[in-house]
Amino acid sequence: MTKAELHTQRLKHVFIMPALVFLIALNIFPLLYNVILAFSDAELSGGDWQFIGGDNFAEVFEEPRFGTAIRTTATFVFLAVTAELLIGFILALTLREPFKGKSAVLTFLLVPMMLSPAVMGLYWNLILNGHYGILNFVLNLSGFGQPQWLTDPDLKLFSVLLVDIWMWSPFMMLIALAGLQAIPRHLYEAAAIDRASRFTVFWRITLPLCAPLLFLSVLFRTTDALKQFDLIMAITGPNDTATQTLSALLYQVMLRDYNIGLGSAYALVILVIVIALASVFIRYIDTVQRRQGRASP
Repeated sequence: MTKAELHTQRLKHVFIMPALVFLIALNIFPLLYNVILAFSDAELSGGDWQFIGGDNFAEVFEEPRFGTAIRTTATFVFLAVTAELLIGFILALTLREPFKGKSAVLTFLLVPMMLSPAVMGLYWNLILNGHYGILNFVLNLSGFGQPQWLTDPDLKLFSVLLVDIWMWSPFMMLIALAGLQAIPRHLYEAAAIDRASRFTVFWRITLPLCAPLLFLSVLFRTTDALKQFDLIMAITGPNDTATQTLSALLYQVMLRDYNIGLGSAYALVILVIVIALASVFIRYIDTVQRRQGRASP
C-alpha cells in the first residue's frame, strides 16, 4: 500500500469515527446501563441503589401479570401479523398489473402507515367510543346495535387489532408488491406456453419467488408488534389486563410502580424474545434463499 493510499485509508477512518462514537453513545451505552440496572434495586424516585443479583428476573417469571402479558402479546402478534400478511398480499396481487390511476390508489392505501400510531390511536378512540363514536352511530342506523368496543373485555383486544391491521396492512402490501414486480416475466410466458393453470402458476412461480420478501415483511412486523405500545396506550390504556402487552406492562412497572430495576429486567426479557424470533426468521429466510440458489452456501 502506497503512502497516498494509506493516507486516504486513515482519512476515511477519521471521518467515520465521529459517527461511530455517536452511534455507540446512543445505542451501546444505554443497553449496557440497562443491563446493570436490571441487577439492581434502583427506583425512579432516586436514592442509592445496590446490586441484588438475579432477584428481578426471578420476580419477572414469578409475576402472574407477566404470563398474562405474554399470552396477550402472542395473541396480538399472531392475529395482527397473519391478517396483515393476507390482506397485504391480496392487495399486492390486485395492484400488480398497471392501470390508470394506480399511483393515486397506492398513495391512498399507504396513508395509514405514514401517520403517527399515537395520534391515530386517539382518533380511533373517538371513533370506537360506545356512546358517541361514529362507528356505533353507523351500526345503530343499520340495525346492528352499539357494541362497546372499548369497555367490553371480549372486544377490547379486537379493537386494537382492527386499528393495527388498518395501519400496517399497506406495509405488507408494499413489500409484497416489490417482490411480485421483481419476478421475471419470461417465467409467466413459459407457463402460459405450457398451459399451466392459474393455481399452478401461483403455487410454483409467484409464491416461491415472493416468499423471501414476504418472510422479511413478517419479520419486520413481528418484531415491531412485539413492542406494541402506542395503540394500547391511546385506545385502552396500559393498565387494562385485557390488552396489556409486554411493553404496556413494562410502562406500568417503571412509571406507576417506580421500579427501575424490575422494569429493566422486563426490558431485557423483551429484548431477548425479539432477538430470538428475529434469529429464527432470518435463518429461515436464508434457508429459502439457499434453496432458490440466491445465497452462496
